[in-house]
Amino acid sequence: MMPLNIAVIPWGILAGSFAIDAGLTNLESQAMSAILFAGSAQLVATGMFKSGATLSAMLLAVLFITSRHLLYSVTMRSKIIRLPLRWRLSLGFLLTDELFAICGQQSDNQFNPWYALGAGLSFYLCWNLATLVGILSGNLFPELNELGLEFAVAATFIALVVPNARSYGVIAAILTALVVSVLCQSQGMESGLIIASLSAMTLGYVVETALEKRQ
Repeated sequence: MMPLNIAVIPWGILAGSFAIDAGLTNLESQAMSAILFAGSAQLVATGMFKSGATLSAMLLAVLFITSRHLLYSVTMRSKIIRLPLRWRLSLGFLLTDELFAICGQQSDNQFNPWYALGAGLSFYLCWNLATLVGILSGNLFPELNELGLEFAVAATFIALVVPNARSYGVIAAILTALVVSVLCQSQGMESGLIIASLSAMTLGYVVETALEKRQ
């Protein structure tokens, strides 16, 4: 988990400084990381807040962006279904893209809830410390969010996606997301992220299902 913790530091700094730039207080900026705990959703929600979007629009955007966590939880259901409620709630809150990349592919016998808890807490701590650094830096250097730190977002997801591209269905989903997102961006479509995500999941499912039927 440590390489992912290190890789996310620029992302956390960006989230903290961006929140300050958007007009949130220090406490509100830290609370977004402590309570919401979702990097991409935080950046989008902060940007929408800065542009004057309504609460319902922000909630809907965050719902779509974080909907992938429903798929993560369904995948890991067999691993944690026998655990007490306090364990399921704790691991559910800590379930991020990074934790899923580490524990999601483990078998039921390999899965260790204490390991998952430690990995998730280490990432939570690192994310919040990086956010705090971003908040302090954002107060001192108002233009910090213009230094290109957002590349950490893309770099982190590339590192998570590439090792899992082991089937034609996953590869089809990746290529579809790339092509559709670029096309939507070129056309200035604000809902491009949602369209690309739904298109990628649909085509990936179709390809995977067709291959299973052939076999």
